[in-house]
Amino acid sequence: MSIMGHIAAIRFGLGLRHGDAPPADPLAWLRAQIDHPGAPPEGPSLAEALALRGDDFAARRPRDPVGDPQQTRRALAQLIRAETLGHVRRRLTGEQPFRERLVDFWMNHFTVSRRSGSLTPLIGSYERGAIRPHVTGRFADMAVAVARHPAMLIYLDNAGSIGPSSANGRRSRRGLNENLAREMLELHTMSPAGGYTQGDVQELAKILTGWSFASGGEPYDFQFRAASHEPGDKHLLGRRFGPGEAEGEKAIRFLAEHPATWRHLAVKLARHFVADSPPPEAVRALETVLRDSKGDLAATSHALIALPQAWDPPLSKFRPPIDYVIAAGRALGVPDAQASQLINGFNTLSQPLWRPEQPIGWPDIAADWAAPEALMRRVDWAYTFAGRAGRGVDAAEAVETALGPLARAETVTEMRRAGSMRDALTLLLGSPEFMHR
Repeated sequence: MSIMGHIAAIRFGLGLRHGDAPPADPLAWLRAQIDHPGAPPEGPSLAEALALRGDDFAARRPRDPVGDPQQTRRALAQLIRAETLGHVRRRLTGEQPFRERLVDFWMNHFTVSRRSGSLTPLIGSYERGAIRPHVTGRFADMAVAVARHPAMLIYLDNAGSIGPSSANGRRSRRGLNENLAREMLELHTMSPAGGYTQGDVQELAKILTGWSFASGGEPYDFQFRAASHEPGDKHLLGRRFGPGEAEGEKAIRFLAEHPATWRHLAVKLARHFVADSPPPEAVRALETVLRDSKGDLAATSHALIALPQAWDPPLSKFRPPIDYVIAAGRALGVPDAQASQLINGFNTLSQPLWRPEQPIGWPDIAADWAAPEALMRRVDWAYTFAGRAGRGVDAAEAVETALGPLARAETVTEMRRAGSMRDALTLLLGSPEFMHR
């Protein structure tokens, strides 16, 4: 059973932490993480983050600044640093690595990015409020929570979207923004395979006009601005939706429970956890559960870990940089206090935390991460990291923790022959099997 325990920890988790034994009952270990979430992580509330963001904007006014710009900037930097370090520490030492993987999967599915700098202080609250509570709940509930969160409303420019025939639209030069509607259809729910048209994008954008947030005072949260909402009926994929905030939520739930959405989500889950080219039978199994359960993500996660293709063959998925760096930190037993080393590793290996280039998120196949130059950077980083984090680490224990029976004989032999502990750990972290999950 030891090999299955290592597969569970690597394929579904973040790799074992130095000194930990693989789970004796891998399926029970995974099921417990689905059914019994731990205490939610603490962090600044959305209201605190929005208030600080507003203070920063006020302090930067060119003509009439309010407050101390330097003090506000320092407070903002401290918040962001605390959020990023907290994110890494949960994955470095947390007791529910499979659940963290699910959080990261859905964060990537519903991407927001630090490239839109003004939303950076909100990303931690976005994860805690819109994603994490729903990873084993209903997909439709997550989709609604995401669409209402200020981070998404800022990232895809919906906060200022104004219906042309609304009260604000008639007296303003600003108008409709289609970004959130387009990505909701293309990336978040149906995908282009669902057969929507540009007309559907425009109608959904009208449905979502007025979905904004309060940034200048209480309640510092989602706000429906009726004066910016496009009046009248809209028609999305042949279905009529009336005016008002409730109709917007109804439209999102309609899309979230569309048959094309189940297929799209099944493919993405199978690609992430099983194989770059997902086995059709694995996709069908996940799609069936999503359809029959109306998007119950707990049931879907249980179906995922029951897929035989998710266990055999092992180590068939290439670890993207963040997963690779976190696994290295766990394998060498890096303490929480050194979490910043891992953040630097994300940057070095070209996957900076919360900074995907496009709304589609980070790619999920080996071809996008395993080019020769990228592999050389990994080995260089592994050598540097082994020198800094590997002091006092026993190489034999590290390979047993990290790979156990999945380690190739060649890797173990060369580690034993290495001239130093640093070289031995570099061989471990640079081995093909450690780069896969």
